[in-house]
Amino acid sequence: MEKLKILLAKGRIYESVYELLSDVGISINLPDRTYFPTTNQKDLAFQVVKPQIVSNLIAGEKADVGFSGKDWVYENGVQDEVIEIMDLGFDPVRIVAAIPDTFDYDKVVSAPVTIATEYQNLSAGWVAAKKIKGTIFRTWGTSEGFVQDNEESIAQILIDNTSTGSSLHANHLKIVDTLMESSTRMYASKKAMADPEKKQKILELKMLFETVLNARSRVMLEMNVSEEKFESLVAGLPSMRSPTVSPLFGGNGYAIKIAVKKSDVPVLLPKLQSLGATDIVEYELRKVMI
Repeated sequence: MEKLKILLAKGRIYESVYELLSDVGISINLPDRTYFPTTNQKDLAFQVVKPQIVSNLIAGEKADVGFSGKDWVYENGVQDEVIEIMDLGFDPVRIVAAIPDTFDYDKVVSAPVTIATEYQNLSAGWVAAKKIKGTIFRTWGTSEGFVQDNEESIAQILIDNTSTGSSLHANHLKIVDTLMESSTRMYASKKAMADPEKKQKILELKMLFETVLNARSRVMLEMNVSEEKFESLVAGLPSMRSPTVSPLFGGNGYAIKIAVKKSDVPVLLPKLQSLGATDIVEYELRKVMI
């Protein structure tokens, strides 16, 4: 089989995907001043590129698989030319329009305005949909400083990504609209998905990623319970499936093992204790296949 060519985006996406690959068992090493990581997998080949161009390269069939924010797929207009394999859920953001918090939105858009943004195409679509007379000013990186409540301000509207809105608030900006929601996703080229061997490998990677992501949201709980309290305890247990039960040595109770959501643990532990569970142990999971 020809090697599966995989694009890794620089920055936060790289760190998140690197950790995911590592947890799956795929190690990569990026030597200084190079863009081609080495790996322990003979059938995979990696390249590091700017996050803004991953989807363009996938759409142009220059690579088989890549990790990109959904926002850049739509900004590049290639959403119909690539295949989304899965949403990894990393770095969730909203693409929003914001103005100085002292401005009135209706007054701002009633006159010609300048919009500061990295997202030229998304912004152009928003301007057209809102029927605003707007000129788009292309920015690079941090853009809040271009939109201020003074006559020297370069722009009156900012279109940018935000996770919490704290940076906008710190710069005295308020959100007036949300263009879209985005997160890091795994994409494949149509050509790769039309190749049976590459498609199989891509879906195998998806399955491996799912097992790790499932495990990250769950923990394993082990506990003991007496025979007298066994039935009531089991009836109160949440579980992915049925709990694993085995008799204790000596026949005076049972050992129970269940996988539960991490978010349930703070409420679940006191409940288990009240139902008669003892010797409760919690530990992390590495992979969970549902």
